[in-house]
Amino acid sequence: MIRRTTFAALLLVCFASGAFSFQKKGEEDKLRSVQGIVTDAQDNAIVGAVVQLKNSKTLQVRSFITQDRGAFQFHGLDPNVDYALKAEHQGASSPSRTLSAFDSRKQPVINLKIENPK
Repeated sequence: MIRRTTFAALLLVCFASGAFSFQKKGEEDKLRSVQGIVTDAQDNAIVGAVVQLKNSKTLQVRSFITQDRGAFQFHGLDPNVDYALKAEHQGASSPSRTLSAFDSRKQPVINLKIENPK
């Protein structure tokens, strides 16, 4: 009797964890990411630029410091929300670019260009 109860409880835990991981995977499949490269006026990659991603619904801002080749990336984005992207480096900034909720790509590429300060 104890073995049956233990086996049934173990089976229930396995089933519940499998269902949870399936649900979580399904939610992750609905999210999207954005990536790009930050360059200067001469199209040279900028390492160490700060890229800000602003959620238009919650106004939450996430930041990323560009890596090798000026690359940045943000993951786990809600596909039903617009996001504004902007890069800054040494007092200069790029124009703001929008990642629209109407853009259905799962992994769009948005490159940012920082012009010399005027």
